[in-house]
Amino acid sequence: MRLAGLLLGLPTKAADRDAAAKLRGRTHSKSRDRQAISFHYDVSNEFYKLWLDREMVYSCAYFKSEQDTLESAQAQKFDYICRKLRLRPGERLLDIGCGWGGLILHAARHYGVHATGITLSQQQLALAQRCIAEAGLTSRCDVRLLDYRDAQQPGEFDKLVSVGMVEHVGESALPEYFRSAFRLLRPGGVFLNHGIGRAGNRPKPDEPTFTDIYVFPDADLVPISTTLVSAEGAGFEVRDLENLREHYFLTLCQWLRRLEANQEQARSLIGEVKYRVWRLYLAGSAYYFQSGKLELYQSLLVKNRGGRSGMPLTREDWYHRQRRTTLVREKPQQQTQ
Repeated sequence: MRLAGLLLGLPTKAADRDAAAKLRGRTHSKSRDRQAISFHYDVSNEFYKLWLDREMVYSCAYFKSEQDTLESAQAQKFDYICRKLRLRPGERLLDIGCGWGGLILHAARHYGVHATGITLSQQQLALAQRCIAEAGLTSRCDVRLLDYRDAQQPGEFDKLVSVGMVEHVGESALPEYFRSAFRLLRPGGVFLNHGIGRAGNRPKPDEPTFTDIYVFPDADLVPISTTLVSAEGAGFEVRDLENLREHYFLTLCQWLRRLEANQEQARSLIGEVKYRVWRLYLAGSAYYFQSGKLELYQSLLVKNRGGRSGMPLTREDWYHRQRRTTLVREKPQQQTQ
């Protein structure tokens, strides 16, 4: 009943010209990917602030209880990822598709790593750089406007992470995506790939969906089996796989409530039509994750060294809180006008 009511918010024919994405060039070329990312993420930082948590985390949170706040669940997600990667002080971490920089800040602050993030969004870049400066972590964190295909420094990183970015890669480009990640890792390095997958028993849509046209142009949701074939083809060993779809349902419910609570501000920032598009998108996505039509996977991949994975025999340290490093805050840099 709730979703049926939201259908009234679909764009009309007259509004299609303004609400729909208009991308140019070959699908998943670098230039077109920049356009697709800009369409979705450069809506407005102020708009995202209305319904995301304080750290501006736009990906599935990790709930220990359905009563967890969004802020605590997102902090728990950061810790869970860092523990899965088994981050250690002094290691170099690359976040592919780093968003507004929340994960690299968390990893640098609490795990003592040197963290680099890359994004294709100008607005994400500007805010992430400001947050890093305000946190006094410019010597340990940096964010670059860079396509993953242009990161050309083999073996530079000890650990890689990508959260909510693989959906933008496209099925045809998955082999290149994983080859690029494999090249960037040192031998023995670990890559945690976190992304949405289409349930394996659901066929690929024949026509562009509502989300394809109005929200996530050129996004490609593939079954996890397809993703892992490409990862293994690039040379990775699959060490662990976890489906967190219930956590994404809970995350989306909180996002939707926050958006609705701030609807007047949202309308003033992005307009009536886009507000209705996003409201329907969040509600519909919640239904798809609740029903199992969509899934959320964390895949832990290793670049092993001659058969030596470097992995411990159990997952025990993932589930027990580790003693974290807390860095001394650096003096913030002077900002020039």
